Amino acid sequence: MVYVTRGLVESLLQTASEADPDTISVSIAVTEAGDLPETSLPPETPVFTHFYMPEAARSVNFVFGVDLGTPAGQTQGRFVSHPNGELRVRQTDDFKELIFVAVPPWDTDTLAVFDRHGNEQPLELLDVTPPQEFPE
Repeated sequence: MVYVTRGLVESLLQTASEADPDTISVSIAVTEAGDLPETSLPPETPVFTHFYMPEAARSVNFVFGVDLGTPAGQTQGRFVSHPNGELRVRQTDDFKELIFVAVPPWDTDTLAVFDRHGNEQPLELLDVTPPQEFPE
């Protein structure tokens, strides 16, 4: 089972909708369930909670070819949009341990998660709010 917060899914789907007809590819990261409020999952269970937009360091990326907008080794998943409607992993997608794929009309019924071999995995949305990544 793959766990993800509803808020993260809603944000990613909205971003994909706004980018349509262009595709997006976004790094997504986990928080251990023990660090989340109101969850009965075992404390070490990974829950996808945060994303890193590639635009964060785009100008540096173009010059050096390094993604400085994403913390190294800290993202276990990738979210990709397929505006053409293909709800599957494609060879041109950026691969991670898990790949979340969304297609129009950009809702939870048109979102699936796959392992790096293209096998669909069961997905559960959690109604929890992750801790702030950067305190104010």
